[in-house]
Formats: sequence, structure tokens, C-alpha cells
Amino acid sequence: MGNKKLVLIDGNSIAYRAFFALPLLNNDKGMHTNAVYGFTMMLMKIIEDEKPTHILVAFDAGKTTFRHKTFSEYKGGRQKTPPELSEQFPYIRELLDSYGIKRYELENYEADDIIGTVSLTAEKDGYEIKVISGDKDLTQLSSTKTTVGITRKGITDIEEYTPSHVMEKYGLIPEQIIDMKGLMGDPSDNIPGVPGVGEKTAIKLLKEFSTLENLLESIDKVTGNKLKEKLEEFKNQAIMSKELATIERQAPVEVEIDNFLYEGYERERVVALYKELGFTTLLEKLGEDPIVSEELVLEEIEFQTPDVITEEIFADDNYFYVEMLDDNYHNATIIGMALVNETGYYYLPTELALQSASFKKWAEDDTKKKTVYDAKRSEVSLRRNDIHLKGVNFDTLMAAYIINPSETIDDLSTIGKNFGVRIQSDESFYGKGAKRSIPETGMLAEHLVRKSLAMSDLKETLENELIKNEQYELFTELEMPLSLILADMESCGIKVDRERLQKMGGEIHDRLIDIEATIYEMAGEKFNINSPKQLGVILFEKLNLPPYKKTKTGYSTSADVLEKLAEDHEIIEYILHYRQLGKLQSTYIEGLLKVINPNTEKVHTRYQQTLTSTGRLSSIDPNLQNIPIRLEEGRKIRQAFVPSEPGWLIFAADYSQIELRVLADIAGDEKLIQAFKDDLDIHTKTAMEVFHVDKDEVTSNMRRQAKAVNFGIVYGISDYGLSQSLGITRKEAGQFIDRYLATYPGVKDYMEDIIHSAKQKGYVTTVMQRRRYLPEITSRNFNIRSFAERTAMNTPIQGSAADIIKKAMIDMADALKDLGLKTRLLLQVHDELIFEAPEEEIETLKKLVPDVMENALELTVPLKVDYAYGPTWFDAK
Repeated sequence: MGNKKLVLIDGNSIAYRAFFALPLLNNDKGMHTNAVYGFTMMLMKIIEDEKPTHILVAFDAGKTTFRHKTFSEYKGGRQKTPPELSEQFPYIRELLDSYGIKRYELENYEADDIIGTVSLTAEKDGYEIKVISGDKDLTQLSSTKTTVGITRKGITDIEEYTPSHVMEKYGLIPEQIIDMKGLMGDPSDNIPGVPGVGEKTAIKLLKEFSTLENLLESIDKVTGNKLKEKLEEFKNQAIMSKELATIERQAPVEVEIDNFLYEGYERERVVALYKELGFTTLLEKLGEDPIVSEELVLEEIEFQTPDVITEEIFADDNYFYVEMLDDNYHNATIIGMALVNETGYYYLPTELALQSASFKKWAEDDTKKKTVYDAKRSEVSLRRNDIHLKGVNFDTLMAAYIINPSETIDDLSTIGKNFGVRIQSDESFYGKGAKRSIPETGMLAEHLVRKSLAMSDLKETLENELIKNEQYELFTELEMPLSLILADMESCGIKVDRERLQKMGGEIHDRLIDIEATIYEMAGEKFNINSPKQLGVILFEKLNLPPYKKTKTGYSTSADVLEKLAEDHEIIEYILHYRQLGKLQSTYIEGLLKVINPNTEKVHTRYQQTLTSTGRLSSIDPNLQNIPIRLEEGRKIRQAFVPSEPGWLIFAADYSQIELRVLADIAGDEKLIQAFKDDLDIHTKTAMEVFHVDKDEVTSNMRRQAKAVNFGIVYGISDYGLSQSLGITRKEAGQFIDRYLATYPGVKDYMEDIIHSAKQKGYVTTVMQRRRYLPEITSRNFNIRSFAERTAMNTPIQGSAADIIKKAMIDMADALKDLGLKTRLLLQVHDELIFEAPEEEIETLKKLVPDVMENALELTVPLKVDYAYGPTWFDAK
């Protein structure tokens, strides 16, 4: 054998380094993988750079070593290994095994001692040696044959310590490193050293006296009385410290260096492990497709494409998939359907199915149970073809969303990947973006049948997961029934008065021209107001306003910068107003006009039921939940939303301060609960408590501040956030929050308890057991951790409010049906429900709607609902 090169790796040290250097990565099973990933990157780099013939990874065997007999407090100050790291050690060991790399640990000794012993033997046997660690103690091993690589910053940046580098860095030879540690100690290992002696003093003394023993025999020659006293007093401690820092090079290691021969990794084992850990980038480096992997070479399936659809192909339990390529199912074309049940596997061509009486009969039969992917999408698309899908008892997408609402689900393959069912992704099958195309019928048929099959493989797993998480009721009693109600609301749509909208557009256009003229006059010239560059020149060069922020392209003219300049020049107010009106014009007036259905004169929004992490609904195409209401012109847009029948009215009902009521209930704060029971104005009550004043002494400013902190607490506001919203100093804001928490101790306890619970469990829940996982809550990064803590406080409140309004929608739909009313539920906007109703039903609704909504869920505080009605949505306020 030619050159023999041995690489010795300090396993524990590198694992720690990797863990703290990388963000807390999770694989799709929720296991942390950052330490394994970092360790893998380092291994790959070492193998590539060093080209070793032999490798050994040494691990610490346990908590106690022979050093603890000398000094029981050795390594005593160390924090317990984080569980997120402990759970990764088995995988690091598995990684080494799959790489064909030997690992070794020895009872009563540390990894350092194994490395010290093996390197000494290897030096005698003529090896070139490279030691890799994050611990500078090992630099004492460097010699003409041994280089010690110490990781810096991350894990792949390595500083190489040779005897000349040790001399250059410390002015010492490697053997003196232990003398230096004897004097200065090492806080990371709880080695005491001599108090008051740091690195500089230790090096200075060793340059003069060479060893610790020489120094302690010649204390009288040391300059400086204080230093002499310290050395005299802590003589024994220094000797013990040197002993603790000395790596044992005669440990009873029982393996031969020949056993550390490195012959390369076992490809199959490495690929399997990378897949389990979710290391897609590393799989790609191995030339493996992480998605279309070996396991995705799917077995042949036998399926049929019937010429005529007859009742024989249907069963009592069915897995039914409806495929559309366009996201907006209100106008998307169905390109095919698939059905899997006990009678067989079937591809159903669209035209054949839609024109078949047998298919319509089966689809509308409530007793024929159907598992689907996205019930609302399937229901609405078939309804457009005059088929009302009934009997849907399981929605694969909904189940996966409830199990982990933070997971982005692109298609069925995402769910499959998370729960061990392999299926090709839509992106790899159809292509993406503009390149999307429908493959020939045979391939399409097989892809859709595989989707129905995947749903049959997934159903039991998803059901068991929901039951285990106590979320089955949330799924069956809340989200599944709600999807049908939302399908009704979306299909029904809300009527928009096109002419009125166009007239508003004209008025806003005229208003914009007036404001533009005023801005030009104030600026003394014409320029493009929408160009940040041109606006920056006018404001900061011509008008000499103070620039708060610079960007790469010039001055920042963002809204927050302009708001700070509002006092400096009256032009700012006009520019802000101009921007707001411009957004209204383009996004809402023109945006709404584009999406009015010409056949119905209505807009049909889509509610995204499986998107938000809190469980709230969001609305798109168009988004009807964020029509601006702070601006008078924005509020007026609601005048264009009108009833679809003559003689009908719009009726709106909204929960009053639902999130604060939920907070009072969850926190169990007696003062807050009592205030709501007494039907007090909660902001005035908070102002009275925080400012220690009577009710008639509460000023509007005090109430405004109390309101900001009331709602701020719900969102986990910081002193900085509150100072920004109230225009007060951070210190004042901090005092305000402290006074608030002293007033409502139950809220303070809730905030502390929920963070503690989230750290223990890794998630928080709402009143109806909706979960949100928060892996970042244990992050070492303060900002990431703080955000997760605020989310932990906020999600149970926001999510429970979402649960309540969803429950109210179901109860409301049942009540309208039971009473045979013509009233229709049209929209849900945050805490508000909007109906259209015949005028003669308004009196009934005045009592019915608040009654149903207030009793949707029983809390320790009463829920309160306000309502209004009128000829347009604007008037129902």
C-alpha cells in the first residue's frame, strides 16, 4: 500500500457543531435532521479533500469518565443535550455505517482520548493523520505527522493546526497547549485553571517558564504581586486543570488501525437513508431523482375505460377523483375522472360520464360513499354540469390539512410522500406553468386511476392519525360539512351592480386627476408620481426632506417612510392618498369588473379552506375579505354588492370582539371574564384598570391606547410593536404591557403556560383540537424563536375564533333549512356573515341570526353579535 492516510473525527463535537450551525430542519415525518445533514456535508467534504485510506469516528461513551474521579465537576456547567439533537445521534451512526466508516467509543473515556491514542499508534506506523474536531483542546496532538483541523463558523470551514500554525497563533509548541489550559482553564469543560489568568497572561508566562511545573517552582520570579498570590493560592488547581486538559494517549483501545480501512459507501443504504431523512439535494448529487425514485417505478395496474357507464361499475364504497388543470374550478374544464372500488379500477372519460344517467344517479346517491380529493372543488365542478355530488364521506386533502395545517400541499403526491404512498406529482406529469400539457389519453387515464388508488391506500392511515390526534370530530363535524356549505355559497355568488362600480371608477379617476394636479403644483413640476426614483428626487433633493432609508436604486419612498415625513410637508398627505386611490381603482374597481360572471352578473369567489395555519378561511378570485374599509372611497365599493332578487335586502351579522372573548375564556382571567359578563366596554374597562382612573376620567386617547394593547396582546405584541402603533417610546410601551399583565394576571399566566406547553409538545391547539406545529419554538435564533412564541400565544385565540364562526355557519345553514327560509348565506368575511334575504324574513333573522351565532360554542363569557341590514352591503353596517 502507498501513502496511508488516517482521518480521525470527533463525532460528538462535529454533531454539536452541525446542530447549532444549521437551522432546525425537519423531514416530512417531523424529525429534526439538521445535525445529520451538517455531519453528512462535512463527511463528504473530508472524503473529497483528504482522500483518506482509513477513517475512524470516535464518540464519547457516556457522561462520566476517569477525569470525574479527579474533579467531579468536570464538564459540570454544560447544558443538557437538546432532545432535538439526541434524537439525531442514531441516524448519524446509521449514516456512518452506510458510508462504510468505522465508529468507536470506549467506556470511561472521551472521544479525544480515543483520537489521542489511535493517532500516536498511527504516527509510529507511518500514517499521515488528519484530526477533525470543533474542540481546540485537540490542537495539543498536532505534530509533523498529525494536522488538527478545527471547524470554524459552520462545519465545512476548517482551520488547520500544524506545529507551525500553533506557534504562529499562540507562540507555543503543541505540547504547551495543556500548560496553557492549566493556567487559563476552559469554561466549556468547566476546567477551573487559575482565576484571573487569561490566554494572554498564560502565553506570556509559558514563553518565559516553558512549562506549568517550571513556573510553579519559580513563582518568586514572576512579576506582579497579585499574579504571584493567585499562582500560589491556586497551585494545586492549576496542576489538576492541566491534568484534566491532557488527552490520554495510552487508552485501552481494542481495535486495530487496519480495521479503519475506508472502501467507499454502500450506495443502496445511502440512498435509502437520504430518502428517509428527506435529503433531496444530496439524492440529486448521487444522480437519484428524489421524487421519481426507484420506488416510483410503479407496478403495472390493470384498469378499464368503459364504452358505456352502467350501474355495475359502482359500489357502496368508492374512491373517486375529478381532474382539472386550472386552479379556478368555477370555470375549469374537467379533463377526466377515475374510480376505484371493489368492482375494479376505472378511467371515466369526461363526456361519457357527464352524459350518463347511471353516473348522475350514482353521484347524487347519498348512500354510495365517496372518498375524494378536495370535496368542494369536486362538488362545484360537477354542479356546473348539473350533477350534485352527494355521499362524500372522506376528503383526503382536508384530512391531510387538519393533520398538519403548516404543510404546503401541492397535490396528492405531497400527501402520499408524507404518509408513505408513492405517486407521481402533477408537476412532473403535466409539466409546470405555461409548459403544462395534457398527455395522451392512455397515460392520463393511468395517472388518474393511480390517484384514486393512492386515496384508497391513504384513507386508513389518515383516519388513524386524525383519531390519534383527537381531530376526527373536527374533520367530520366541522370541516367536511362546511365544505358543502362553502360550495353552495361559491356557486350562488353575490350580485355586483356593474354600472355603479363603473360610476365609482369614473369618480375615483376624476379625484386622482385633481390630486395629481395639486401634487404637481406643490412640487413645482410634473413627474411620474408612481415612479419611486422620480418621487425620491422631488422629495429628497428638490424639497430637501430628510431621507430615512436608502435602497440600491435610490431613496426609499415606502409608506412607512412617507408616514414619518407627514409632519414635514403637506405634499406627503396627497401622495399617500393618491396611492391608496390608485390601488382601489386598479385592484378593486377594475379587478372586480373583470371577474363579474356575464351570465349571472355575480362574482363567485373561492374560499380556501385548506390553506391557513390558524384555520381561518381566505378568499381569492376575487378576495372579498380585504376590501379596504378605512378609506371612505373603499367603504363605498360595498355599495356595488346588492341582493340578486327584487325586494330582497343584504343582512350582515358580526361577532363583537370575538378574539378578546376567546382570550378571556382560554386564559380564565377573572377580571376579563367579569367585564364581558357585565357587558362593559372592554377598552374603557382596560383603560380604567391600567391608568387607575374612574370611568368618566377615561380620555379617548387612554381608550385608544387600551384598545391597542388589548388587541396587541392577542397577537403577541412586543414593546417595540406597541410603541410603533401608538407613537410612544419603547420604554413607555413596555411599562404599559407590564401594567396590563399585572391587571390581568390570568392572561400573563396563559402566555407563559402556552409557550411552555408548545416547547414540550411542539404544537398548540384550538378549542376544537385544531393543531399548529411550531418546530421553530426551540430555535437558537432569538428572532425565529420569538416569532414562534408569539404564534403560540396567538394561534389558539385566532384559531378558536375561526372554529366558532365555522360552527356558526353550519348551525346557520341547518336553521335556515329547518325553518324553510329563502334567506341565503353569501359571504364570510373574518368575523362577519353576510346574507341576502326577502324583506319579509328580516324580522325572523334579527332574532335567529344572533341567537344561532351566539350559541355556536359555549364559553365562560357570552358571545355577542351585532347585525345590520339594507339595500346594499355598504348599508348593512
